[in-house]
Amino acid sequence: MSSNRPLWAPWRIEFIRGDKDGSCFLCGNEQNNPDAAGNSLVVYRGKTCYVIVNRFPYNSGHLMAAPYRHTGDIEDLTAAERYELMDLCIDCKKVLKTALSPDAFNVGFNLGHAAGAGLEDHLHLHIVPRWNGDTNFMPVLADTRCVPEAIEATAELLRKTWEKEIGK
Repeated sequence: MSSNRPLWAPWRIEFIRGDKDGSCFLCGNEQNNPDAAGNSLVVYRGKTCYVIVNRFPYNSGHLMAAPYRHTGDIEDLTAAERYELMDLCIDCKKVLKTALSPDAFNVGFNLGHAAGAGLEDHLHLHIVPRWNGDTNFMPVLADTRCVPEAIEATAELLRKTWEKEIGK
């Protein structure tokens, strides 16, 4: 097998070439409706929080649950936001389990720059499905991850599964 095969990841070019204006990419997603092609990364909208597919995922199905309200401090969440965020985490796990059959999950917050937060000012919970063997030579040797499906297609699959499994 040739070692010169290209890694096809067309969704990353928008991030690479795009302007970095410093705005919050999580704010305003209650208005994130599908475009003319039916594309939206929002999987579910709750009362105080929502679920969105990570545009630059660690693995296929990498979800983030976030409050609509712009806050970066977990201590500032209202009781309603805390409860809904944790309920959404459980719902995400159920949906991902049904739709993608992962072997395990990573779930967590990156609170602050030193903890790895790429966006410090808008709290979000990562729910990452994991498969045995998903960390292979690609990220170790080439600092590259392979995501086998376009994220818009993953978002659509997860929305349909959410409707069927969770019913909210």
